[in-house]
Amino acid sequence: MTYSAAGVSSPFCPGFCVDLTDECGYGTTKNRTSVRDLFATNLYLFGHGPPTTHLGTITMIPFRTCRLFAFLLMSLAWLQLAVSPSVAADSPNGVSPHKAQSAFPDLKWSGWSPVTDDGKAQPLRPIVLTHAGDGSNRIFVATQRGVIHVFENRQSAKKTKVFLDIELKVVYNDKKNEEGLLGFAFHPKYRQNGYFFIYYTARDAEHTSVISRFRVSKDDPNRADAKFEAEVMRIKQPFWNHNGGTIAFGPDGYLYVGLGDGGSAKDPLGNGQNKATLLGSILRIDVDRKDKGLGYAIPRDNPFVGQPKARGEIWAYGLRNVWRMSFDRKTGTLWAGDVGQDLWEEINLITRGGNYGWNLREAKHKFGKNGSGPSPDLIDPIWEYNHGVGKSITGGHVYRGKRLPELVGAYLYADYVTGKVWALRYDESKKTVISNHLIPGNKLPVISFGEDEKGEVYFAIVSSNGRGLFRLERKKSSK
Repeated sequence: MTYSAAGVSSPFCPGFCVDLTDECGYGTTKNRTSVRDLFATNLYLFGHGPPTTHLGTITMIPFRTCRLFAFLLMSLAWLQLAVSPSVAADSPNGVSPHKAQSAFPDLKWSGWSPVTDDGKAQPLRPIVLTHAGDGSNRIFVATQRGVIHVFENRQSAKKTKVFLDIELKVVYNDKKNEEGLLGFAFHPKYRQNGYFFIYYTARDAEHTSVISRFRVSKDDPNRADAKFEAEVMRIKQPFWNHNGGTIAFGPDGYLYVGLGDGGSAKDPLGNGQNKATLLGSILRIDVDRKDKGLGYAIPRDNPFVGQPKARGEIWAYGLRNVWRMSFDRKTGTLWAGDVGQDLWEEINLITRGGNYGWNLREAKHKFGKNGSGPSPDLIDPIWEYNHGVGKSITGGHVYRGKRLPELVGAYLYADYVTGKVWALRYDESKKTVISNHLIPGNKLPVISFGEDEKGEVYFAIVSSNGRGLFRLERKKSSK
């Protein structure tokens, strides 16, 4: 997953991007940075030599007017953040007495090597952690390159088994790392029918997302039937980024699908507010029936069924790139983390027919010259934070486990760029956030959260050594 979107240069100052905080072209396409990076290295702006950023060494531009232009732009942007009354601090309610710890420290991944046969690095990318809901309490982990692993849910687990390998069907490229295997969900009646579903980027067609049904082997519960795949849905994407990809079954038994706005930056095709396209939406489909000409059925109570110029599959829309959504297993509420564009990250509670504002609004703020102020037709997020706090939200889960009772009811989420993890509490009856606690510790670039059969929550990072799965532990009090 990346947090960048734009590659457009400013017409006023060639080499600087229009988006203040997105990664963008600067000097050359090889060495890329943003005005935000330049602002952070202000000595460079005043001619004290080129810094090295996390994106590479940037090239000096000799025009001091461009440097001054960049400096003024970022000064104005950060002033806007500083005076905004809705800025969320890192930890407005203090620090949570927990820490991140490796969940399965001795686990080895069958068939995976940190280095390819031709000597290239191949880090593990655990993109989905879930369970089958069949009473076995096994953990299943799907990797972005297309391999699904299974293992017993014990901290002492030593080695995974390969449940399914569809790597030859999946497109994944480190330079286009919002494609790949992105979603994985078991059918609510998996114990009876053996079905599960995968969302992946297909090799057989450029920028194409596929949702398919698979099934477990008749002979081995730890092995899928490698010869069976029934395609449910195929979605053409205009760009490689903003694919979304979360799939999850709701309490109603229907499959919910999170789709980004199609990519690039700023939603150039206007998909977020266009109900005639599936992009920029959360879909709700029935995978147990089929309508004519479809690999699924559209539930009759979906909000836009029968409306002109609207796709009946849409449950909610106006979303930029939902990076992880999940149902609270107790209340049934659908939580979604939506990755921001220039300045804001947001958390939304998804409701039937809801319009979440993109690209008229970014979180609780007007977006762009054609944007909108607050409107009863546009649903604002329950929580936001600015790019001084973090830059790319990773949505998580409401904790319903038993190991850490003090966290029950808290929504755990993270920021991929800054590596921060939080526990947020929300009162649905009063529609207000009660608290947001920072969970201190190592800065972990969390790409995904997952939940086991007992409601324990885990989170995952890209890992070169295979130790990419974590969980929270209580910090021991110092005496």
